[in-house]
Amino acid sequence: MKKRRITALLAVLAMTAGLLSGCGSSGNTGNAPAGDTTASAEGGSQETASGGGANEVTVWYYMETEGHQVALDQVIQDYNASQDQYQVTAKYVPFADFKKQLSIGASADELPDIAILDSPDHASYVEMGIFEDITGKFDVSSYYEGTVNSCTVDGKLYGVPFGVNCLALYYNEEMLQAAGCKVPETWDELMEAAKALTSDNVTGLAFCSVQNEEGTFNFSPWLWSTGATSYDLNNENGIRALTFIQSLINEGVMSKECINWTQGDVMNQFISGNVAMMVNGPWQIPTMQAEAPDLKWKVTLIPRDAQYASALGGENYAVINSGNVEGALDFLTYATSEEKVTYLMDKFGYISADKSIAEKQFAEDSPYQPFVEELNYAMPRGPLAEWPGVSDAISLAFNQVITGTASPEDAAAAAQSTIDGIVKQ
Repeated sequence: MKKRRITALLAVLAMTAGLLSGCGSSGNTGNAPAGDTTASAEGGSQETASGGGANEVTVWYYMETEGHQVALDQVIQDYNASQDQYQVTAKYVPFADFKKQLSIGASADELPDIAILDSPDHASYVEMGIFEDITGKFDVSSYYEGTVNSCTVDGKLYGVPFGVNCLALYYNEEMLQAAGCKVPETWDELMEAAKALTSDNVTGLAFCSVQNEEGTFNFSPWLWSTGATSYDLNNENGIRALTFIQSLINEGVMSKECINWTQGDVMNQFISGNVAMMVNGPWQIPTMQAEAPDLKWKVTLIPRDAQYASALGGENYAVINSGNVEGALDFLTYATSEEKVTYLMDKFGYISADKSIAEKQFAEDSPYQPFVEELNYAMPRGPLAEWPGVSDAISLAFNQVITGTASPEDAAAAAQSTIDGIVKQ
């Protein structure tokens, strides 16, 4: 226990520094956009009371959207009513404080029994030693490989995917038809279509390119499509990915303003008719349907270089090893049943991480269906405890290429030097 407390205290310092410097995940890296929070005005936590006693199971989560909180609370209430052995309570912790509070809780032995956390952060908590190894205790054989990998470290399972999303290509159907272009499947076809769609008032393509985790999330599919990995950029494949992004800017088919656009900003440009194609996630669909009901658009796979690729977003459940492990697993078994998963994913605008459920989740003509197909090619960021540092190096590299402050070769070399210092030390 003493070792874990020391490790946790060190993690608190590291994570706090990351928050202050803008490193790590933001609320938009593959998660539904934040809405009105039901937390207290003082910024404290909100608890969903459902009983107590020796068999209490506590859950911490950071979802701010009221609809998300209500949906999770409903599943908790249903579980508590279904049996009398365990009682689950839920506590909201703001996203900006979640890492710090979980780390402080580890050092003080005041942790929940279950945490619902951003998938790229999973490995950092595993390194702290606070998660239960549930290998063989929970069946994830029907889950998408990428989602399982996001909570697997050294071949051991330390969590269960909650729900997922990924990135795909949206396109303005009317603009594409007017330009006489087919739906692009490769980088060459994407460039051809983007050129045909670009005019004085419209750029052919846009995706979030801000210099943080949100930007890395959006650049990763291009990098991975070449066959490169997040840890090996300074090679032919990594340089080719950076060069392709550079060519989008140089050819005028993507605006440099993308370095200032969040995923929400990119969506707004798309529904305003200023962008003909965009890379974005399924969490934008409800907003687009509500705000631009007459806009004709569809979704397809992100065009490929050597292979299709997408970045995995979403959350994972993790069981705390010093808590009520049996109760936590019992609740997770209930919450991950097909009925409850279908309910939660519908309310969250997510896709089930369980492939057997996801394949039945949407109608064939649903705009969500291409994202289900894209999940077959989606990979997690990491898993690596030091992922925020790697992410910073990646986002800086492609940001420099977009702004023209570094060539693809120089940007790749500099990023590689930073990454090597993180993963090979």
